[in-house]
Amino acid sequence: MYRFLLTPRWFGINVFVLLAIPFCLFMGSWQLSRFEDRMAESRDAEQSVVTDGREAARPLAELLPVDKATSGKQVTATGRYDKQLLVPDRQLDDREGYYVLTLLRVDGGRALPVVRGWLPGTPDPAKVPAAPKGEVTVTGALQASETPGDNGVSARGGLPAGQTAAISAASLINLVPYDVYDAWVTLNTGDSGMKAVPATAPADSGLDLKAFQNLGYTGEWFVFAGFVVFMWFRLLRREVEFVRDAELGIVPDEGGQRSPEQPQEKATA
Repeated sequence: MYRFLLTPRWFGINVFVLLAIPFCLFMGSWQLSRFEDRMAESRDAEQSVVTDGREAARPLAELLPVDKATSGKQVTATGRYDKQLLVPDRQLDDREGYYVLTLLRVDGGRALPVVRGWLPGTPDPAKVPAAPKGEVTVTGALQASETPGDNGVSARGGLPAGQTAAISAASLINLVPYDVYDAWVTLNTGDSGMKAVPATAPADSGLDLKAFQNLGYTGEWFVFAGFVVFMWFRLLRREVEFVRDAELGIVPDEGGQRSPEQPQEKATA
């Protein structure tokens, strides 16, 4: 009854199934490993934020450009505070507030954005402590430039003068007449009684949408493998039914319905 499995048609079906199932399982396992790697990366990034805070501060030039390896590292820089800006829509301890961002002129005039601290409420320049005068040395965690619309960073425009939505060289270069580093620093201790802004893990190192996409793809590939097995058994069962019906003399009519074969009438003399 199962001799039809040796026909060219079924040989092709069997080869496809034998190749498709391992491929689907391999792809599902690979996507699962990518999700596990992102979980491990997220744990390591969170741990590094704590560990980096205990390390000795290094000069700014040694840690640029900012990447996953240098983000969160302790950095020190010396210069003079210049223009001050407020960064609205920033939460700290589940409270709404804003960052106080001051540009530190270093290296012959180039500016390093420094977040001196956080204040609650709506941005109000009258409530912001003035930046220290003269030459200062700052120490804090190095952070990569923000991208508007990512990780909760506001992308709205039309802000009042003296405010910026994102801390990035691309945003700040339009507000000051000098070059700005493509990085920023959050002080370890808030300046003038302000709350210090905690350092964050580098981008693309947490359980973001991409990580859960990997998990979703894992389920899809395993479902595909199960679907291939299901369809193979369904085709096999259907073929067996055809063979059995043929042995019983039941063949499909023109409309696709099966009916017993009618015996031919004997010819009469």
